Amino acid sequence: MTKILFNDSIIERKKLIDIEDRGYQFGDGIYEVIGVYDGVFFMLDEHLQRLERSAKELQISLPYPISKLKKYLMELVHVNNLKEGVVYLQVTRGEAERWHYFPSSDTKPILVAYTKLEETLRKEEDHGATAVLTEDIRWLRCDIKTLNLLPNVLAKQKAVENNAVEAIFYRGDIITEASASNVFIVKNKEVYTHPANNYILNGITRRKVLSICKELGIKVNEQTFKVKDLLDADEVFITATKLDIVPIVKVDQQVIGFGTPGKTTREIVEAFRGSILEIDHMS
Repeated sequence: MTKILFNDSIIERKKLIDIEDRGYQFGDGIYEVIGVYDGVFFMLDEHLQRLERSAKELQISLPYPISKLKKYLMELVHVNNLKEGVVYLQVTRGEAERWHYFPSSDTKPILVAYTKLEETLRKEEDHGATAVLTEDIRWLRCDIKTLNLLPNVLAKQKAVENNAVEAIFYRGDIITEASASNVFIVKNKEVYTHPANNYILNGITRRKVLSICKELGIKVNEQTFKVKDLLDADEVFITATKLDIVPIVKVDQQVIGFGTPGKTTREIVEAFRGSILEIDHMS
């Protein structure tokens, strides 16, 4: 049986969460999904820094220092012998009588983490994928990685029903991000992506792509763009943990560019794959 991290102990997976846990009743919690390649975490520090920020924004006290949590997660990957996949990490405000306001300060946060086998969408990465458009009906603090994901669930279901890999959000006529990924477009060899403000989650893979673009000398414009700009783009791609970078070659019924992954996207994908190989060699 797969072992999980429950608070400060790695134990056999079993039913542990009380019905009055605030994550269960209110979605009152935060989470991270961290990629593992060949048994090694990818950008673990960045994920834990974002977890820390999310906790601060929601006034949730993390039960352990980040340094200790990092050791627990590394042990979790080791005991489960995870080579290729993700670690899901969740922290809720804890168990308390069901009132909307915060419980007393002696309520202890509950931390759970588990491993999951998951491979990169290499076929889609090489050949491209389709996406659908859907209205962004989420709240105005999308920069916090909370458990409140029902709008994302509905959007992803729309994608599945249309044989698409992702649903791309628009707010008004502005593209924000997608149900579980960030969105980039390429026009005249320049990359555009929504600025990292309260309307999007500043993805860890997103940040890596920005760094790669800088290294490759590709100009990046962190600015808003419209639905029309997306549909008229030379290239479109999405990024997320373990999804990595997937070129989008069709949105709804609109073919993007020539209907194949573009040159700029392929260049970024190859550089990203190289960064994965680097961590493998360091392990």
